[in-house]
Amino acid sequence: MHTKKNPTKLTTIFAALLCLALVSCGKDNSTTKHTTWSHYGGSPDQSKYFDGSEITKENVNQLEVAWSYPADGGFNNFAPIVVDTTMYVVGKNNSLIALNVLTGKEIWIHANLRGITRKGINYWESSDKKDKRLIFTLNNSLQAIDAVTGKSILTFGDEGYTDLREGLDREPSSIRRVQAMMPGVICGDLVIMGSAPGEGYFSAPGYVRAYNVVTGKLAWTFHTIPHPGEYGYETWPKDAYKYAGGVNVWSEMSADVEKGIVYLSLGSPTYDYYGADRIGSNLFGNSLVALDVKTGKRLWHYQTVHHDLWDYDLSPAPQLITINKDGKKIDAVASATKHGYVFVFDRVTGEPVFPIEEKPFPASDMPGEEAWPTQPIPTIPSFMRHEVTKENINPYFTDSLKQVWHARLDAAKTGLFVPPSDKYETIILPGPLGGANYGNTGSNPEKGLMFVMSQEHPSIYKLSKVEPPKINISDDEVKKAKTLYDNTCKTCHGPNMEGGVGPTLKNVTQHIFYDEFKAIVLNGRGQMPGFVHVDEASLASLYRFMGGNPRSMNFRRGGNTDEEAMPEGPVVASGGVKMREDVKRAAPMLDYPENVQYPEARYTTEYGLEWTDLMSPPWSYMVAYDLNNGTIKWKTPIGEDYKYANGDKTKGAIVGVQRKSMVVTSTGIVFATAKGGKLYALDQDTGKVLWDTTLSGESVAVPAMYSINGKQYLVINATGSFSSDSFDHSKKPGALPKGYVVYALPDKK
Repeated sequence: MHTKKNPTKLTTIFAALLCLALVSCGKDNSTTKHTTWSHYGGSPDQSKYFDGSEITKENVNQLEVAWSYPADGGFNNFAPIVVDTTMYVVGKNNSLIALNVLTGKEIWIHANLRGITRKGINYWESSDKKDKRLIFTLNNSLQAIDAVTGKSILTFGDEGYTDLREGLDREPSSIRRVQAMMPGVICGDLVIMGSAPGEGYFSAPGYVRAYNVVTGKLAWTFHTIPHPGEYGYETWPKDAYKYAGGVNVWSEMSADVEKGIVYLSLGSPTYDYYGADRIGSNLFGNSLVALDVKTGKRLWHYQTVHHDLWDYDLSPAPQLITINKDGKKIDAVASATKHGYVFVFDRVTGEPVFPIEEKPFPASDMPGEEAWPTQPIPTIPSFMRHEVTKENINPYFTDSLKQVWHARLDAAKTGLFVPPSDKYETIILPGPLGGANYGNTGSNPEKGLMFVMSQEHPSIYKLSKVEPPKINISDDEVKKAKTLYDNTCKTCHGPNMEGGVGPTLKNVTQHIFYDEFKAIVLNGRGQMPGFVHVDEASLASLYRFMGGNPRSMNFRRGGNTDEEAMPEGPVVASGGVKMREDVKRAAPMLDYPENVQYPEARYTTEYGLEWTDLMSPPWSYMVAYDLNNGTIKWKTPIGEDYKYANGDKTKGAIVGVQRKSMVVTSTGIVFATAKGGKLYALDQDTGKVLWDTTLSGESVAVPAMYSINGKQYLVINATGSFSSDSFDHSKKPGALPKGYVVYALPDKK
């Protein structure tokens, strides 16, 4: 049984906060002002805000390309950062590259960093500026590169790296995936890191950890799935931290460097859509959590979804803004969500600035499941629709397709917070890729204006029992596999693979690829001996018999080597620091630990994302909130649709803001990227398009802005591909190469 204790109850540590208000986590001016772009999102507050006066509403339509840097080796999601006269980008087959900000000329290249953080890196410098470092993750390790020379810093961590698999309440060598695709956030001498351990059953927990940027040593850990005696432990079943996973910051977090607080956008617990093994509200899943930067101690939290069954991670960066409400100045933090709401809190106390109501929602009809009976709904207007109806499906559909969908809607359930079922489809708006996602928020911090990019993208769910994959296997292979199993495996793993002296082997082929399976059988692992006499055909048959496919591709592990092809240019190093290979790799957790009660069956569902065009337009848009009074100021469709609207600017684009982002300026402009290679300059006050252009590639990263010698520059990563060849702007006469494009006003004559 789970307690109905209010999971959103706020706890404020007044004594700690009183001291905290006097403490800054960094004295570097670049962390407290918005005149540089040395952090992902511009600065630790992730506002994507830049304070510069040259580009204005009046002259923005004069922007032109100052220089560009081609992205040899394909597209990437990397958000460039700028430090003094150097820009750092990724290109040339996963190489980290330092460029001159005036010319785009290469300064150095650290080649072949396959597995580097996909979305960006962190920059840190000492107070005397003699030590300058780029901090990043590479193949589950944390590493540092000298920002001046481009070479790995071997005094960092353990001979050049820190293993991020350590300290997650799982056997480290069993963890296949942990690093987030996002950089962490720098505050003082700490880099605070999220993680992406996966979303399946028995994924590792997403603990948030801080590391010293000089030594690479762990400073503190915040248990996002609480341990016994910690706040929130009672919101889970007993010992859930031993098997539950997720509750991770896989996306963006923000820091207030003056107050010494970091704000976490935490994701869902696993498994996402069926939570019978995690009955309760599941703190700190789907929560905005404020931590003391120096200690990792929780200051306050608010859970935006209780016992999540819809994959409604908090992923956009919390926005740190100052608002004037009813004549009172409030330092606030605002979070936009996947399900279309904006939650606003006092940044220090965690008290809601605008009322939030707990409203009842449907119960689950799944065995063992207990959907939370209420969910928090802000009184601030939502920025999107929440139900798929016959009236709001795509008007461009053919009549026959409309009839198909009318029938599906009659048989399904739709609406906000309808729990998934195995008896019917649940058609949810938004799905996990709808609403606001990473990169999709920004703000004008001093004016109380928040900008949200959103898309109307539903999901269709239907649960089914987890079963081993059905692989065609001949009678001869069955006989061969049974003979091998009976002779070598049954004694330890049981007659039906249910486990005994050795662990269960049920579903094992869903977790390891054939190459690793083969190596374990032939070489042994732990207490298991190797069976070197087993032939290839018998091994393949056994793997098939257990539900696997021997032809499935394997992951490439570890760092890169100097044997890989070197790009042209000033290469100074290659591959980063390669992690030492484990002598014995443990198998991932496949079942619940001993003495843990758990449901008899497991259920899963597809993400149901294939109907991206199910809704009527507008499909994607930018929304401006005036959080001084909690109202929507304007809403402007963005992106170009290829399939139906033929470039109609009033419709937006289908899935038009996924991986898109913005730059907000002090002169009242919001620069926004959108599908179709579009780049817009919008008026912050009205949403009017002041200027737009079409890039030669899709932009799939956070833009950047910087000033040098009084001149202001806008940087766009336009390395992505278009979804339709007929709209591939890179093939048009005079098109720029796909790559990083830098815009500026023309020089004055």
